[in-house]
Amino acid sequence: MFKDKTLTCRDCGENFTFSASEQEFYAEKGFTNEPGRCPSCRAARKKQRNNRGNFGRGMRPQREMHDATCAACGVKTQVPFRPSGDRPVYCSDCYSKNR
Repeated sequence: MFKDKTLTCRDCGENFTFSASEQEFYAEKGFTNEPGRCPSCRAARKKQRNNRGNFGRGMRPQREMHDATCAACGVKTQVPFRPSGDRPVYCSDCYSKNR
């Protein structure tokens, strides 16, 4: 029913084969569009997306922390924002109490 097709990758411009088995898989999944990228460009794009959005897997970028003094108890603490001085800053314990 399906026959191999030669497609052109939109990223690298190389020709690649959209095999009959891949076409059958796409049809089973209900996909209506043919792939626009060759397998290597798809893999590179997927890797790039995963590196950017993988925060739920322990790969969260390091936050810049700033020194501050708690307005309630006076303890030295660090917060993930630059205190501007116009609003009180609390340590985590006092912040939990005042929420």
